[in-house]
Amino acid sequence: MTGPIIVVGDFPEGLSEAEAQAKQFDVADILRGTENVSAAVPLALSEDRRTAVFQVIPKEGPASASTVRVVSELRAEKGQIKDSTGVSIGLTGQTAGNVDVSTKLGDALPPYLAIVVGLSLILLLLVFRSIWVPLLATGGFLLSLAAAFGAVVAVYQWGWLGTIFGVENPGAVLSFLPIILIGVLFGLAMDYQVFIASGMRESYMHGESAKHAVRSGFSHAAAVVTAAAIIMVSVFSGFIFSHLNMVRPLGFAMAFGVLIDAFVVRMTIVPAVMYLLGERAWWLPRWLDRILPDVDVEGAKLRKPAASLPDAVTETAEATAQ
Repeated sequence: MTGPIIVVGDFPEGLSEAEAQAKQFDVADILRGTENVSAAVPLALSEDRRTAVFQVIPKEGPASASTVRVVSELRAEKGQIKDSTGVSIGLTGQTAGNVDVSTKLGDALPPYLAIVVGLSLILLLLVFRSIWVPLLATGGFLLSLAAAFGAVVAVYQWGWLGTIFGVENPGAVLSFLPIILIGVLFGLAMDYQVFIASGMRESYMHGESAKHAVRSGFSHAAAVVTAAAIIMVSVFSGFIFSHLNMVRPLGFAMAFGVLIDAFVVRMTIVPAVMYLLGERAWWLPRWLDRILPDVDVEGAKLRKPAASLPDAVTETAEATAQ
């Protein structure tokens, strides 16, 4: 009853009142025969008897999978209703609209995620000039994203720990949550990755061994990442107990995702894997090294003029003495 589906019928011209009512009942009978439909009632008929409105009540709630199937099956019956009664139907209302929006967002999610991940791989490849660092960063982001999705489904869809987070009626997760979560979590995850890995890259390019560079780079960036993650987790956690039910799962997903990404992925898994890889963490094929532009974020080339500075000073002093 909380998610009725509104069906609008376009009647042929020139119908009498009795003929229009008869067509109303015929269309309602066909709608009522659809699987997982508990009732279909004619609601209104326009004065010119050209437009009729029907209310279809699904057996389950508006967010259930069976209701989504009801919407698709009702649309599939357009041809049957048109052939048997001459009435063209269309679906409207909040339930049908939400199903359409969810379908559109679901179809857009794979290319959206592919573009985001692809661009991150290219940019990190340019900055760090390594194969493993971009792959490790992107894999860690996908791991954090999966953890956030799993947690929000467990709490707000399955009802786990519902009493703690105030989830009285578990239901389907909002359709726009994955799009927003991917964008926000990706931006924060890449920020943390750049903080952690840039310090390691700088130490390595300035002459430290690969394993020692992981230690020194992590020690320089750990405090910054910790402070940034605590701030963002605190901000997002403030929405978990909001009076708006649709905001609560979004705040929970973002807070949990940032917590996992910062402290489990960026500050535990990434340094551990890079330490185990050693010199191989900064490996780049020669053909790819020649193709990629040398961005030199760490300023490694600045060491060459600095190294030649004492020789220049010595030569100048000798010339002056002569």
